[in-house]
Amino acid sequence: MKKLVSTIVTTSAAAAGLFFAGVVNANADSTYTVKSGDSVWAIAQKFNTTINNVETTNNIKGHYILPGQKLTIKTSASNTNSSSSNSTSASTTSSSSTSSTSTSSSSNTTATTSSTSSSTSSSTSTYTGSNLKSYVLSQMESRTGVSASTWNTIITRESNWQPYVVNSTSGAYGLFQNMHISSGSVEEQVDAAVALYEAQGMAAWAL
Repeated sequence: MKKLVSTIVTTSAAAAGLFFAGVVNANADSTYTVKSGDSVWAIAQKFNTTINNVETTNNIKGHYILPGQKLTIKTSASNTNSSSSNSTSASTTSSSSTSSTSTSSSSNTTATTSSTSSSTSSSTSTYTGSNLKSYVLSQMESRTGVSASTWNTIITRESNWQPYVVNSTSGAYGLFQNMHISSGSVEEQVDAAVALYEAQGMAAWAL
């Protein structure tokens, strides 16, 4: 009898230890130091969390952050988002699998569409030097929610799609004629434009 009681107590203690360890890990926070060119959106993506979570935790107003600023990232929210993302991914995969097995014709159509989508995504997710417009417009639309046609109008007006032009009078630089940077690659110009949009909205380009 004593041996049975001892076994139950030991098992319960081990389970409690695992539970509290899980709580500590779930509530562990990460600290991130803002770098030049960072935006709240990019930091949220880096830690697999949301812009609202980052801004609420750090009392950020108007999406405005500064290089050197230290941010606390709630990893518990990240885990929740990750679980949600995995669940959505699994659901999408299951749905796609069911659809592809319905008929041979449907399967071929789905495969063709998937291949085209993958190719398009690849051509706009990385700047290659020959996909300037598609890369920049895709990035700006997906990261700001503002239509690609609006960004095309702004860039055409500001720089006529010349990525490294400098305004000799104001010092504004690049595709977006950003006053807050004086150099940088196309990718860095996109990051800076997103950060400027998050801080000032379309008013930054007088819209």
